[in-house]
Amino acid sequence: MRNWSIPAGRLFGVELRVHLTFFFLLLFVWLTESARGSTNAGRGLALVGIVFASVVLHELGHALVSRRAGIPAKAIILLPIGGVTLFDEAQHPLGPAMLNWKRDVRIALAGPLVNLLLAAVAGGVLLAEFPQVHLWAQPYVYSSNLPRSLVWCNLGLALFNLLPAYPLDGGRILRAMFARRMDPVRATRRAVSIGQVFATLLMLAGIAWPNFVGLTMIGFFLFIAAQLEDRSAVFQSVLEAVRLEDIMLTGFATLSPADTLEDALEKAVHSLQDDFPVVRGSDMVGVISKQKILQALRAEGNGYVQAVMNRMFDVAQKKESLASAFRKLTARNLSIIPVVEDERLIGIVTLQNLMHSMALLAESRKLRKATLDA
Repeated sequence: MRNWSIPAGRLFGVELRVHLTFFFLLLFVWLTESARGSTNAGRGLALVGIVFASVVLHELGHALVSRRAGIPAKAIILLPIGGVTLFDEAQHPLGPAMLNWKRDVRIALAGPLVNLLLAAVAGGVLLAEFPQVHLWAQPYVYSSNLPRSLVWCNLGLALFNLLPAYPLDGGRILRAMFARRMDPVRATRRAVSIGQVFATLLMLAGIAWPNFVGLTMIGFFLFIAAQLEDRSAVFQSVLEAVRLEDIMLTGFATLSPADTLEDALEKAVHSLQDDFPVVRGSDMVGVISKQKILQALRAEGNGYVQAVMNRMFDVAQKKESLASAFRKLTARNLSIIPVVEDERLIGIVTLQNLMHSMALLAESRKLRKATLDA
């Protein structure tokens, strides 16, 4: 998801990212305005700005309600038809413990309600104070009449998102209904399939009726958003299914708290590891990274590992899921988790080998699917 989006700051502690499809919207508006004979590029840019602001407020409505429900959002990827919210991995809504269809419906409805409220307030002000705007005249969304566009953009965004096409909000409500009688990942993938059917129909409608060419662009955005959500659901299902014993490193190097930093660096040079458990006897007492060893050597010269190792670390059991390890790594911003059995260190999971394992697992799933299809 992040590969196809660019950062746009933070709002209420939530990272905002703009999906590259917004640039397609800019191109589409420019082409449409050129066809109508408009030469004011600034107004076209302002129209895209209205869409962008409406989408931001729509997604913030979701984020604030989800935070009140105990599911904080980490990031929002903004698309012209809405957005994709990335939740805290520790409280991901696809996790078995997070099933609550009534709460999911409330979160889904929050975005459209924000847009409907904005449309109602702006429309009321325009009708009362600025009748020359001609609120009911066509075209409803047009760069030459930005106040009218503000009302209809928000109204259109709200109504469109209530369609039962995942990942639109209506599709999220549909997913919540499915999740009442099946596991959440399967419910998500079924809702995504319905969403992709809607997206395909919209694109075909735009091709069949040139006067509604905008439907093709909307269908394209919807299809992209559905793919993002499908990947997120698959990623979460793999995290929950794989056990640490399947991917942990069992051949690893350790350091002693009595090792000097120069000795530790010498060991690190001959190892592929970036992070090392620090062990005294049979007890693990800390962790240290190559980067930390180098920083300490540059800043203070040679010393002992004990003085600079990180004593704050978490451990995991070999039967724990990959999702559990991912939550522990991200919750404390760790880069290594020791795996223990009967209080004995039997393996390690690092962020580096976890991401490599995820890539290999994804590839193995593709190969198995290709074999079954053949």
